[in-house]
Amino acid sequence: MADSALLVSLTDKLSASRDAARVLATATTAQKNDALRAIAASIGQHEARVLTANELDLANGRENGLSDALQDRLRLDPSRLAGLSSAVLDIVALPDPVGDVVRGSRLENGLQLTQVRVPFGVVGAIYEARPNVTIDIAALALKSGNAVVLRGGSAAENTNRVLVEVIQSALAEVGLPIESVQTIDEFGREGATELMQARGYVDVLVPRGSAQLIDTVVRESKVPVIETGAGVVHVYLDDSADLTTAVDIVHNAKVQRPSVCNALETLLVSSASADRLLPDVLAKLRSSGVTVHADARARAIFPDSVAATEEDWATEYMSLDIAVRVVDSLDEALEHIRDYSTKHTESIITNDMARAERFLAEVDSAVVMVNASTRFTDGGEFGFGAEVGISTQKLHARGPMGLPELTSTKWIVRGSGQVRG
Repeated sequence: MADSALLVSLTDKLSASRDAARVLATATTAQKNDALRAIAASIGQHEARVLTANELDLANGRENGLSDALQDRLRLDPSRLAGLSSAVLDIVALPDPVGDVVRGSRLENGLQLTQVRVPFGVVGAIYEARPNVTIDIAALALKSGNAVVLRGGSAAENTNRVLVEVIQSALAEVGLPIESVQTIDEFGREGATELMQARGYVDVLVPRGSAQLIDTVVRESKVPVIETGAGVVHVYLDDSADLTTAVDIVHNAKVQRPSVCNALETLLVSSASADRLLPDVLAKLRSSGVTVHADARARAIFPDSVAATEEDWATEYMSLDIAVRVVDSLDEALEHIRDYSTKHTESIITNDMARAERFLAEVDSAVVMVNASTRFTDGGEFGFGAEVGISTQKLHARGPMGLPELTSTKWIVRGSGQVRG
């Protein structure tokens, strides 16, 4: 049973978020952009303070056995902080979605109908070891007219607390409610549970993190959830794949940042091209420290590997590990993806455009690519400035979520005395 004092305090925070959301819903684009500029500047001004808090979280993480992948996601440095500030300024330059007309018509009786974009109201976010999410979601929520309640997890609690204080100081500077962005990390897991039950206070909840975290939120939440999924991401090397292209794309997709959800986890290769492609593709991965978990046919071609198990095909490693399977056809590759994909991102490397188009049509994932690294599945890379997450569900939003995905719509009906007969 939740402690009553905790509930009162948390309820006060959620009530303040609703009040702030009403202010933000009618804030002008100029007001919101001023707030974002102030946040970007404040991040730079408080760099030392943020990095000190982050180092404390990293030290605690090392002591508590936090995985290397989560430590990488948790880590901030001057370059990453500068990137966050830059992303906030990118959002300033993007169109404000609030008030956009989606469609409209004039009925025979003279009623004028207009469907327009409006903010959700209060957006909740539950995530772990990702302080960049604190900035990204706060900035996107503000620009789209939403208040946001953040539960960033114990691993990044010190960093997130300082970042929220930095954001709130910037909001106060421009005259917007500081309660527009709040953290409930101080309430621990119990606070996360209450956030999931806060129907009436929170309009939508976005989980970001491990498959276990996302599954827990989807199962237990009474608040509507936009599901962001784990990334068991596939690349398929077709019969006609160019060797240099295959080597470069596979290496980039796996190695550039293995701890993130758009990193490659399973490589499928056509049996017709396996002897030609796998030695160079896998040698390049091994030179970067990647452990290759290969099926029997792939191991016969590339012995410097370990035997793959059934579990490997369904694993999101988030590390320098990759599963490799040789398949006999595009049909078999598609079947494997249907069986094991988390519907995040899949890519085909091919020079056969008929097969490329079939892959695009038949793969049911949020993002499907031809001859490109899966690392491009990202709100910043897509031109959204940042992202709330990569939605892998099919309702409302799918793929990288930017500003429009943080809005709903309402119908405006203008009449001149019409009554229904």
